[in-house]
Amino acid sequence: MSIKKIISIGMLIFVPISIVAETQHWGTMTVFITSALAIVPLAIWLSTATEEVAIVTGPSIGGLLNAVFGNATELIIALVALRAGLIDIVKASITGTIISNLLLAMGLSMFLGGLKYKEQDFKPIVARVNGSSMTLAVIAILLPTLAFYTSGNIETPAIEKLSIAVAIVLIAVYGMTLLFSLKTHNYLYEVSLSELEGEGEGAHKPNLWLWLGILVAATVAVAYESEIFVGVVEEATKGLGLTPLFTGVILLPLVGGAAEYVTAVGVAVKNNMDLSVSVAMGSSLLVALLMAPVLVLVGQAIGQPMDLSFNLFEVVAVTVAVVVANLISLDGRSNWLEGALLLATYAILGAAFYFQ
Repeated sequence: MSIKKIISIGMLIFVPISIVAETQHWGTMTVFITSALAIVPLAIWLSTATEEVAIVTGPSIGGLLNAVFGNATELIIALVALRAGLIDIVKASITGTIISNLLLAMGLSMFLGGLKYKEQDFKPIVARVNGSSMTLAVIAILLPTLAFYTSGNIETPAIEKLSIAVAIVLIAVYGMTLLFSLKTHNYLYEVSLSELEGEGEGAHKPNLWLWLGILVAATVAVAYESEIFVGVVEEATKGLGLTPLFTGVILLPLVGGAAEYVTAVGVAVKNNMDLSVSVAMGSSLLVALLMAPVLVLVGQAIGQPMDLSFNLFEVVAVTVAVVVANLISLDGRSNWLEGALLLATYAILGAAFYFQ
């Protein structure tokens, strides 16, 4: 049995424990820890169900499902936090998810894969396309932030209107990246899709209705656990002496992104760095081009206005992550040292956010 299956089954015990802890008032810290641990296996089941349904539905619909549900856990947590008015934490979680996917997930993949194989290859063109799109996302985050910091008396409604305009453009760009990867240039991604289908034991044909049921159940369970988690996150992290910035940038991505990390590292150890890089960079792309703008539009709709004006330090951190990830993935080859460099960058940024 794979490590992913062991984690996804064994840690489900925290789901009923977290519910009991919340209903029986076992204390903020207990509820915080148990609900966070409960989200991890649910995120893995959500990701696994998406992959299994994708195998049945074929490359086009399967690719679209992976694109939509790839970061469903992070999106659900962010939506719950947005509804609760924790806008600073939501914004920090966007930048944190991008940073953790590019530096932590890809770093672990290259490091652990590099310990087993001297050097690993992946398609540099896929990394370049994703890198170019990520550069656009950084610009989209940077401009509203610069407008806020350089225009001393700029009004909040102006920033919100700029953010809405940018959000619409980003969603359109994400639609074009889907058209590129699933239709006009899908041959570039064929290896990754076929390898994803080969992750199961042999050439199996998943039960579509069973996995659709698991997909719905996992989504509902993640939403419920997210309500519990978000309900205590402010009080618990304050008790630990953590700022909302550190909570959003470091803690939330670790909880919500577990499935991507396990998948990326698992396929890298099996010498499929193509899929590993696609998972890590693709997740970052989805967050920057779809999740962030969706949260902006939803925030306007539910009366919790959120803009794309981020903490200046967050913008610098995302820029550093994108630049370092692009430089390392440029040649289409990786080794354990490059993975260690990505992890070191993540550790330095994590320390900086802790003391910020």
